[in-house]
Amino acid sequence: MSIITMPGIGGSDDAHWQSQWERETPAIRRFAPASWDEPDLDDWSAALDRAVADEPAILVAHSLSCLLAVRWAAANPARVAGLFLVAAPDPDGPRFPRVAAAFAEDLDARPPVPAVLVTSDDDPYCSEARAAEFAAMWGVPRISVGRQGHVNSASGLGAWPEGRRLLTAFSAGTANASPPRGS
Repeated sequence: MSIITMPGIGGSDDAHWQSQWERETPAIRRFAPASWDEPDLDDWSAALDRAVADEPAILVAHSLSCLLAVRWAAANPARVAGLFLVAAPDPDGPRFPRVAAAFAEDLDARPPVPAVLVTSDDDPYCSEARAAEFAAMWGVPRISVGRQGHVNSASGLGAWPEGRRLLTAFSAGTANASPPRGS
C-alpha cells in the first residue's frame, strides 16, 4: 500500500512533518500540482490522479488538501485505501483563502474508505466546533492532538512522532478493512 502526502497551500516546507516523513521514508511520495500558491481544483485533482497510479494509497492530507482528499476519494473509492486528514480548514472561516473557493464545494459526501480527522484545539483555520462538524458530516473519528496550532512547521512539531504513530495505527487498521464501497 502506498502513502501519498498532500500539502496545503504553499506546499510543506523542509521543516514541516510531511517533508520530514518523506525524507525518513522514501516510499512516501508527494503529489505535485502545478502551483502550490495558486490552487486550482482541476489541476490539484489531476495531480492526485497521477500520484495514485499503481495501487490504492493512503492519502496523508494537510490543510486545504483535506478538502480535496475527501472529494477525490468519493469519486475514486477503489484507488484510495484510507484518508489521514490533518488540520482541515473551515471554508466558511475568515482565514480561508478565497482563491481556493472551488475546494469548498461538495464537502458533505462521506468518504467511502476508512478515514480519520486529526485536529488541533487552537487551529486558527478551523475551530474545534467546526472540526467536530466535519467529523460528524464525514462519519469519521476525530482525534485532537491538543493545542498545536495548524499542525504545521510553525507549530514546532519537527517530525511529529505522535502523528507518525497515529498514521501507523491507522494504516494497520486499513490493511484489515473491507474493500471500499463502489469498487
